[in-house]
Amino acid sequence: MPVNEYFDGNVTSIAFENHEGRATSGVMQTGEYEFGTTENELMKIVSGKLEAKLPGEPGFRAYPAGTEFRIEANQKFQVRVLEPTAYLCFYS
Repeated sequence: MPVNEYFDGNVTSIAFENHEGRATSGVMQTGEYEFGTTENELMKIVSGKLEAKLPGEPGFRAYPAGTEFRIEANQKFQVRVLEPTAYLCFYS
């Protein structure tokens, strides 16, 4: 399984594929990050909490464990990770 690290190791993800399709599972340390997408993504927060500013939204919105958000392909979005946070990201 491919492992990717971003932002000096503060974001780590492991890629995998199963009956639900392609996905990554990862952990983000506290901090502020900007991500770009190349395809549609569904981000599910598994543990912890973060705030995200999604394309077209005026400000940041809280996403605690158990919540999710979608981002379309070829977009950028910002996150503020408030505590170490685990996520699952599904691609389509």
